[in-house]
Amino acid sequence: MPQLFHTVGIIGKHGAPIPGDTLARLSQFLLNRGHRVLLEQATADKLEVQVLESVTLDTLGKQCDLGIVVGGDGTLLHSARTLADNGVPLLGINLGRLGFLADISPDNMLDTLSRILSGQFEEEQRHLLQVSMNDHRSTALNDVVIHKWNTARMIEFETYVDDSFVGAQHSDGLIVSTPTGSTAYALSGGGPLMPPDLDATLLVPICPHTLSNRPIVISGNSVIEIRVCDHTELEHVRVTCDGQSLLPLSAQSMFIRKHAHPARLIHPEGHDHFNILRAKLGWGGHPKR
Repeated sequence: MPQLFHTVGIIGKHGAPIPGDTLARLSQFLLNRGHRVLLEQATADKLEVQVLESVTLDTLGKQCDLGIVVGGDGTLLHSARTLADNGVPLLGINLGRLGFLADISPDNMLDTLSRILSGQFEEEQRHLLQVSMNDHRSTALNDVVIHKWNTARMIEFETYVDDSFVGAQHSDGLIVSTPTGSTAYALSGGGPLMPPDLDATLLVPICPHTLSNRPIVISGNSVIEIRVCDHTELEHVRVTCDGQSLLPLSAQSMFIRKHAHPARLIHPEGHDHFNILRAKLGWGGHPKR
């Protein structure tokens, strides 16, 4: 029987410490099953011993049938943005703190992977956002945040949805979030939690001066335009994608829309979004009967 995922790419945690023991157990397990295993170059450079073929993340996306991220949600966010256009499905081994996206524990990693690689898994697609300013484009799986930079003063901007004027606001900024990002920065800003398969986009103001400025949920297919008002200096405004990519404003206006290619996430069978919310957010539950 042919393998479902012949070539598997491994992407390690960004920053220190590198999970060398977990990577070694994982790679040996895959090699014993007969998979071709590629290691992301940035991860390989941080390891003392290199026994795997190492490639850039871009090459990994072009050659792999499956990507395994060993790290936290931040590492998976970066990988998802980079590999979405290649259509590479991703699964995460959680070495981080929360693990909303990377949901496989290292303790039962090999048993879970054995079932997944045998075809016992669930796949879901998460849409990304694309922000455009002049000729510059960047993507985000969680959120695009427009925020003040290097100033104590609020910024002023106008928001348009599908060319319709929504309103102008004085605030510290605006979070434009996918349903995936509704458990991230948007949650701390008072935004609602959204099921990850909902075709919607969330707009959450950051510390608005007018208290009637509230979070808004719009269609996931809408095009959002943010126009920075003339008396707000562009040097005091920045755009951040997933809290990782910081961009200076290169134009008075920016456009945010759904990215053409979704991220593909692989989960073990029985994956339950609400169970994850209960566990990660500390919600109460009925006692077991």
